[in-house]
Amino acid sequence: MKNDFWFQITEDEEGERIDKQLSLLVDSLSRSYLQKLLRDGLVLLEKGPGNMQPVRANYRVKCDDRIYLTIPEAVVPDILPENLPLSIIFEDDHLLVVDKPQGMVVHPAPGHYSGTLVNALIYHCQGRLSGINGILRPGIVHRIDRDTSGALLVCKSDVAHHGIARQLKDHDMERCYEAVVFGDIKEDKGTVAAPIGRHHKERKQMAVTADGKEAITHYRVLRRFGNYTYIECHLETGRTHQIRVHMTHIGHPLVGDQVYGHRKSPFDLNGQALHAKTLGFIHPVTGEAIHTEAPLPAYFDKLLSGLHNNIM
Repeated sequence: MKNDFWFQITEDEEGERIDKQLSLLVDSLSRSYLQKLLRDGLVLLEKGPGNMQPVRANYRVKCDDRIYLTIPEAVVPDILPENLPLSIIFEDDHLLVVDKPQGMVVHPAPGHYSGTLVNALIYHCQGRLSGINGILRPGIVHRIDRDTSGALLVCKSDVAHHGIARQLKDHDMERCYEAVVFGDIKEDKGTVAAPIGRHHKERKQMAVTADGKEAITHYRVLRRFGNYTYIECHLETGRTHQIRVHMTHIGHPLVGDQVYGHRKSPFDLNGQALHAKTLGFIHPVTGEAIHTEAPLPAYFDKLLSGLHNNIM
């Protein structure tokens, strides 16, 4: 079943490129996908009663333009099991905690339908994963970014999924990250309490915004390296990109963060220096208190060693 939408352009929106304007109006669609819809003739401009014409990709919208957008029915590909290496920290019949490597995508998405953590989980668990989040995200109750390494909790049953989701909603899970940031943080510890929402202009990014959702990050300095600081972050809430956004907000972006950092890293990194070190929770079936830790990966150890040698 296809989806049809129409929009009327306001005076404030006049002059914007059609693909960018549509990405602001439908923030679930990327500009590259919208450009494909434009090429396929699925974006129409009403020139008069009953007169609909395809819109050029470089068209700049005018006040009172009436734009019609057709989104074809999504074709969900088969998610195939793949025998990929998994580092498992904890596992029983109901859930498991895996140590996700930096660079691995958690669940399939356009452009990443293989080589993901979900492909590996389907193979390892032989299909026994919670189905609450649908075919593309079986067992996934929370996620970490592709370029963030560390502990990720996966649910094998719907009962476990409901229980863990409740703990996440009630902020009852212990989630501790370690990171290296630019600058020397003056305080030994602190809290960033600033709401996070979708960036008003860059719709694929998050930002501290007045209309965002409550977001609280507690941090503690582990070691100082002159112009860099090694920190521990405890999440009280779990907003998208929370640590990255909050640390940038207080003037200490993560080393290697090419989205929120805006500073060139002098180190050979494939992403932000951020590792999900600790996960603590109450087992949703047995009631047992579970505490898991993912050891620092090689890239993080190498970064710390390099920083240590530079100050010796």
